[in-house]
Amino acid sequence: MIRQTLTEALRAAFSALEGVSCPEAIDLGRPANPSHGDWSSNAALVAAAATGRNARALGGELAKALSKNPPRHVRKVEVAGPGFLNFFLHDAWLHEVLKQVVTEGVDGYARWDFGASRIVNLEFVSANPTGPVHVGGGRWAAYGDALANILARCGYSVHKEYYLNDLGRQMEAFAASLAARRRGEEPPEDGYLGEYVREWADEMPDEVAAANDAGAVGEWGYLRARRDIEASMERLGVRFDTWFSERSLLATGDIAGVLSELRAAGVLYEQDGAVWLRSTEYGDDKDRVLVRSDGESTYLLGDLAYHQNKFGRGFDLLIDVWGADHHGYVERLAAGVCALGHRREQLEIVLGQLVKVVRGGKEAKISKRAGNLVLLDDLVSLVGADAARMTFLAQSLDRRQVIDVELLAAQSMENPVFYVQYAHARICSLLREAATRGAERPPMGAAALETLTEARELTMLRTLHGLGEVVATAALERAPHKLTAWVRQLAGDFHGFYHDCPVLRSDVPPDVRGARLWLAEAARIGLVTALSLLGVSAPDAM
Repeated sequence: MIRQTLTEALRAAFSALEGVSCPEAIDLGRPANPSHGDWSSNAALVAAAATGRNARALGGELAKALSKNPPRHVRKVEVAGPGFLNFFLHDAWLHEVLKQVVTEGVDGYARWDFGASRIVNLEFVSANPTGPVHVGGGRWAAYGDALANILARCGYSVHKEYYLNDLGRQMEAFAASLAARRRGEEPPEDGYLGEYVREWADEMPDEVAAANDAGAVGEWGYLRARRDIEASMERLGVRFDTWFSERSLLATGDIAGVLSELRAAGVLYEQDGAVWLRSTEYGDDKDRVLVRSDGESTYLLGDLAYHQNKFGRGFDLLIDVWGADHHGYVERLAAGVCALGHRREQLEIVLGQLVKVVRGGKEAKISKRAGNLVLLDDLVSLVGADAARMTFLAQSLDRRQVIDVELLAAQSMENPVFYVQYAHARICSLLREAATRGAERPPMGAAALETLTEARELTMLRTLHGLGEVVATAALERAPHKLTAWVRQLAGDFHGFYHDCPVLRSDVPPDVRGARLWLAEAARIGLVTALSLLGVSAPDAM
């Protein structure tokens, strides 16, 4: 890799100088402005700060040493600004990138193993099974599923889990709402008002309704809601490894067990008839109640039992994706996890903002069933699963999102999903047409890649080279939207190449045609790789 080549060259250049040590970590990046070179390093500034030397002068010495024995592919090295080293490379390094992309293919290119020792439980969406999934839940579903793919690409062993909050007052209110609707009455004051409650109540078997048993009605409603949630996830292309029931924690004694563990650890005390956790000792702003004075457990105790269960199943990293309204709950859960003997860094909470759907410039109420909610199923029906997923993944999860359904439904280049998928379809069409004309690609070893010198061609290769770094960053920062931005960039690069660099036109020399066909294939591999990680299809034709 070129990064390794440049790193080794810098270390060798430092070793040739007296009185200055090479930084332990050498930072190499790609300048935003191509006129500043292909790669840049601040190594001279870091080393100068440690020794009190002038950074620009030190950069000049390093550039001179590098020029005496230039590393492979390096054309020149310049000192810029206060002492940055800018590397200008021969185009041949990008031709090596093309070979690497094609050789390693969709399965191998941009793959890492830095997560190989980590076993991750990734929990996302997780909501009360009391109704259909709204678009906010869909956003968290797309995020969690894409993050799981990206983490797996980097070597992590990832387990996707949905936590069913099937205990407590919300379930009771849901059952009461179903029963009331079945009797033709309004739901109770704290009940559920969506039209789906009426629809589901009408579906309820007569024997369940006639029994006048709140438990039977609640169980039927729970299973009905769960089927609806599972179907919505399936429509979005999201499949979970485990659907974990909160009720099972009672059946297995996990809730009582975690209370005993905390008591044995000496982190509980009793006050005013309640049982408290000394959570302030673990960074929380105040101690928290685990068991109320009436003997009822708090949500926190149940959540601690659930997370302890996950650790007990062998996971060493827990990532939870929650709505932003849970912000105040994060540190109390983290304190409890630490009180159970785990490290704070073993628990990550990702908070996601909600989604507003607009249509014709106005906030949309596209659901007929959910009262004031916009349902995920309605959005998927309007724009399709691919468009919904990629749109959900277009922005950082911690930013509020606005979705324009008219734009997403339009088959035009202004539609960002269409724009990317059309790039892949264009490549496939180009390759099919080449085969029809008998203009097959030569073997890679015989391809005249040195003819790829146009700005559009080199730009696309630079973007392709960046995929590995983007995948790693998306994994480490838990940021799938970075991959979405990358694949849109590559699609734009290809559309520009397609417009400016003819491939099959009769006046294109055969050697250039062959090289450009390989470049198109490399772009296809990049698009498929990124789209598959995002959970979006790459159609061959549109």
